[in-house]
Amino acid sequence: MMSNFYASDAGDMRNAATLQKLYKISEEDIHYIRELGEFMLPQMDHMVHTWYEWLMTQPEYEQFFSDSRALHHAQKMQHIYWEQFIEAQLDDNYVESRRKIGETHARIGLSMTIFFAGMSIFHDLFSKIMAQRNLKLKEQVRTIDAVSKLLHLDTGIVCEVYTIMSNETITAQSRSLMEMSTPVTQIWENILLLPVVGIVDSKRAQDIMNAVLSAINRTQSRIFILDISGVAVVDTAVANHLIKITKATRLMGCESTISGISPAIAQTMIELGIDVGTIKTTANMMDALNDSFRSLNLQIHKVER
Repeated sequence: MMSNFYASDAGDMRNAATLQKLYKISEEDIHYIRELGEFMLPQMDHMVHTWYEWLMTQPEYEQFFSDSRALHHAQKMQHIYWEQFIEAQLDDNYVESRRKIGETHARIGLSMTIFFAGMSIFHDLFSKIMAQRNLKLKEQVRTIDAVSKLLHLDTGIVCEVYTIMSNETITAQSRSLMEMSTPVTQIWENILLLPVVGIVDSKRAQDIMNAVLSAINRTQSRIFILDISGVAVVDTAVANHLIKITKATRLMGCESTISGISPAIAQTMIELGIDVGTIKTTANMMDALNDSFRSLNLQIHKVER
């Protein structure tokens, strides 16, 4: 039997029926919300106006709503939101409308903190409207409980989508940073160069290897130069990563040279007892380039002008 619950790497994407069951929103709850809606609908303008009076006291107001057109649009969408809420038509269209709110918050950078606070303010407004009705205590409690359930459902949906989009943004930024930190460049036909700056840990070393092997496969280059003159510290783990990179490139028919070996790094590697016999090294990038040209039977001639 097919489940109504769908979860993927993108996040939790339950449908309306499953969410209604998860939050224990009964048909009786929906009835109470709709009855409150009949009383609340004529007060909608006042309710939204009161909410924006609160928002004006927050720093987010100037940042996101100071433009009159943006404010008007937000207020219009606010009306639609609460009209849908008090109609309590809990179908997939309702869920999708809440997901769009989460997308909007994430896209413009409006924090979940202000969203949670805003929902709390609306809960207070609902309670005040409730107090105006001549209901028995039991009915008041049931109505407030029903409203709370639906508010929690809405908040859960918005928060889930906001988290998904925020994670996607972080992943994309991490990928961009990784690409910037591993800029494998074809500086000459059959010659690749990667200057490494900063700290090399296991994750970055794996990223370097992936980028280098991909570049070798793409360009069919025969020589790879890894310049580590910008690497301040080389320990056993880093040295072993470098050895693995050179061995992997050799398996693809590409010889590796590590350039930029400073006296301090050379001494450290010897003191650590690291076997560097299989690694081709040079003191600087210029020496590595000269060796590469000789290996490829290339010569550079200065042209007199």
